[in-house]
Amino acid sequence: MKFHWLHFSSPATFYGLAGRMIPWFFALALVTGVVALYWGFFQTPDQLGGSNPQKEYYRIIFVHVGSAWMSMWLYLVLAAWSAFGLVFNTRLSYMMAVSVAPTGALFTALALFTGSFWGKPSWGTWWDWDPRLTSELILFFLYIGYIALHSAIDDARRADRASALIAIVGLVCVPIIFWSINCPDPNQCAALHQRSSMGSIDGNILFAMLALTFSFWMYAFATSFMRVRSIILEREAGTTWVNEQLELEAKR
Repeated sequence: MKFHWLHFSSPATFYGLAGRMIPWFFALALVTGVVALYWGFFQTPDQLGGSNPQKEYYRIIFVHVGSAWMSMWLYLVLAAWSAFGLVFNTRLSYMMAVSVAPTGALFTALALFTGSFWGKPSWGTWWDWDPRLTSELILFFLYIGYIALHSAIDDARRADRASALIAIVGLVCVPIIFWSINCPDPNQCAALHQRSSMGSIDGNILFAMLALTFSFWMYAFATSFMRVRSIILEREAGTTWVNEQLELEAKR
């Protein structure tokens, strides 16, 4: 049978595919998450070196960095699915965008929370209105705005299109966050938040950080696929294939 990606753009086809993949994504998320946390707590240095060493609280970076990366990545995914929906008018694209948004908002909130937790002992304050923190907060509001707008419109088609436009316009926030973290000139972006230092980081710390990020990534796949399956059943309610699917699941 010849493979074609358009075959999986059908909600009925993708429903079954997503159902088969969810357990694998959850298993990968669990295994890599356990390995990452073990490595982060027991195989990394007791403190970061340098002129300003940090105590045990530095281990927050394993969660903070991964969640911050995922917050930006998932917004790119959200905007991409929204754009696909507007350009190609594919129902599944809109459904995927809606399913990704809550997980993206969760990781953005986690990044803000762990950042504040780190900021108090490291900088002496829970919050500072610098470009890096403020732009991440704006990203969180974009997620919430997208979810709220989509929920406020009763007609699914109109809600999809309106929220897709908001998602695409808000895309400008992602490069701003990336620039603020990787800005080479501190005078252009004065902030308490440290600049990116991936090149000089300890290998064990980097491994734990990347492993937990991978775990977050697999978790995002699993939760998004679970959510999109619910959305598909809701929007396709009353169709023959949904009735047959519900009868099949009821017999299991």
